[in-house]
Amino acid sequence: MHLKSLSLVNYKSFDSADFEMDEKINCFVGNNGVGKTNVLDAIYHLAFAKSYFNPITIQNIKHETDFFVINGKFEKDDREENVVISAKRGNKRIAKRNGKVYEKISDHIGLLPLVIISPADRDLIIEGSETRRKFLDGVLSLDNQKYLERLINYNKLLSQRNALLKYFAANRKFDSDALAVYDEQMVALGAYIHKCRVEFLERFTPIFKDFYAKISRKADEKVDIYYKSDFLDADPATVFKDAQQKDLQIQYSTVGIHKDDLLFSLDGYPVKKYGSQGQQKSFLTALKLAQFEFIKSESGTVPILLLDDIFDKLDESRVSQLIEMVNDEQFGQLFISDTNSERTEAVIKNVNQSYKMFEL
Repeated sequence: MHLKSLSLVNYKSFDSADFEMDEKINCFVGNNGVGKTNVLDAIYHLAFAKSYFNPITIQNIKHETDFFVINGKFEKDDREENVVISAKRGNKRIAKRNGKVYEKISDHIGLLPLVIISPADRDLIIEGSETRRKFLDGVLSLDNQKYLERLINYNKLLSQRNALLKYFAANRKFDSDALAVYDEQMVALGAYIHKCRVEFLERFTPIFKDFYAKISRKADEKVDIYYKSDFLDADPATVFKDAQQKDLQIQYSTVGIHKDDLLFSLDGYPVKKYGSQGQQKSFLTALKLAQFEFIKSESGTVPILLLDDIFDKLDESRVSQLIEMVNDEQFGQLFISDTNSERTEAVIKNVNQSYKMFEL
């Protein structure tokens, strides 16, 4: 699968722009603020119908305009896929495939497998559990529509349960049976989601460890990912029931799969506290490459890989090593953004692949 062309209208910093892509490597270079990352984000937008950097749709519309349109033509499985994502102020965003509007945008997820590696990924380490759950859910949802549907339904029930808890508090009343209706449904959905997450990490973690060893070149450093969940070694129904009084006090559902987390460790210690800047960068890059490998094996399609401001994440020797890995046939189309065109082209020339340089 590869992106053949990209057209932008009123998207972020662009009035209008058109790009004809190389099948293998595409480099967007220029000074900070010229829109390099915006191009990569537009490609991400085509795959997930939302921005990687700003999920608030209207904030991706160029200032003083009323709408944006992103149009991408892909070749996948020997056929052309034309995807259009658009948004207008005051309206919901629209996703179209080959001229047909999706009734549910979630139906689009998985059509165009894609992985992005960006300096913003550091949030996976430094931010709260919600960021890591989004990463987990994003990988699982790409090739498991059942998982995505059950996750959406769980989150709807969670919102309704929280609203009911606030109602109880405001009216100084409590109806255990009413709460149990939500608990029963959330337990069933949560058990499935929990099972998928456990099985995913059992397969994903060894892939991640292999990539970390290749990138860090330090066989003596031991990295790991641990799954933290209220449902581990516990009966989900009991977990919900035992938390009812606390939920009533806080007016929020304090237990469930919406509180799950991933714990990242290096030599037995949290990466966030004890990992150096270089170790954290290697950790994150290995995490994303493992995501790439997992998606490829599950979907049977080689994902597109976006490397945003990659020299900010890794030193030049590690970037060269990464590009050499990309040179392997296991990788497909690659997009790179960087401020230094000479540096980028020097690295790219070392691989036996066609490429295009776009000066912005």
